[in-house]
Amino acid sequence: MKFTRILGVAAALAFSAVAVAQETEVEPVPPASATESVSPDAQPAAAEVSAAPEAVPAPVEALEVGQGQATHGDAQAGASKAIACAACHGADGNSADPQYPKLAGQHERYIARQLSLYKNGERENAIMLGFAAGLSAQDMRDIGAYFASQKVVPGVADDTVIAEGPYADRKFYAVGEQIFRFGKADGSVPSCAACHGPAGAGNPGSAWPSLGGQHAGYTATVLTAFRDGKVWGKDANANAIMAGVAASLTDDEIQALASYIEGLHNAADTPSTDAVAAGQPQG
Repeated sequence: MKFTRILGVAAALAFSAVAVAQETEVEPVPPASATESVSPDAQPAAAEVSAAPEAVPAPVEALEVGQGQATHGDAQAGASKAIACAACHGADGNSADPQYPKLAGQHERYIARQLSLYKNGERENAIMLGFAAGLSAQDMRDIGAYFASQKVVPGVADDTVIAEGPYADRKFYAVGEQIFRFGKADGSVPSCAACHGPAGAGNPGSAWPSLGGQHAGYTATVLTAFRDGKVWGKDANANAIMAGVAASLTDDEIQALASYIEGLHNAADTPSTDAVAAGQPQG
């Protein structure tokens, strides 16, 4: 894999990365074939992540005035409603094409919120606007509940050695691991794990998305957009936090993070090889 490869353009839901998976029980570890570890002197203390109340995404119900109030999602009802999503995102939310994000294992409220943003135009995507336009608040929660009940099939982190630049002679996954777990040494980027968890599982309560196992190409595309100032939502609904977090990331660091995240997962959550080969939805 070349360090400067151009990443696919995302056309659908971003839930903020493709082969045998990297495994972790409690916290991320390198691929089985890797021998390099992050050196202690390269690990700054994890940065604190704080946000003003107005920067925290509002609950999905607050974004759907006039559309009715949603209860908790029903995964069984969502299974039939999510059929339209399968062409791009896969029947079980494990998309085959890396330009489309994996939705399997993503949190119900996070998916519902993104669908709401598409519907009201606060997140621009003509394709997703068409899909979301006819959905009620309850539909969004049901679809979210269905994909939340599925298991993400992770990929593998890239252990290629970086040839040049400030990270020369280190491996892709090791650079990404350092930033994900500890932030950048100069303090300009906080630890990703502070909000998204050591295994990238996110936080359903605060609606921070699950990242672990996501396609590297998709993650890198989203991080690049955030770095360039892209914000989903408007005013109090905006996710301005990520624009600030990603502002100091270089192209190399984005690539490394995205690669590490693609192989990041909890070993206990991995669907069986037989089930994946058979294409069975993962409950």
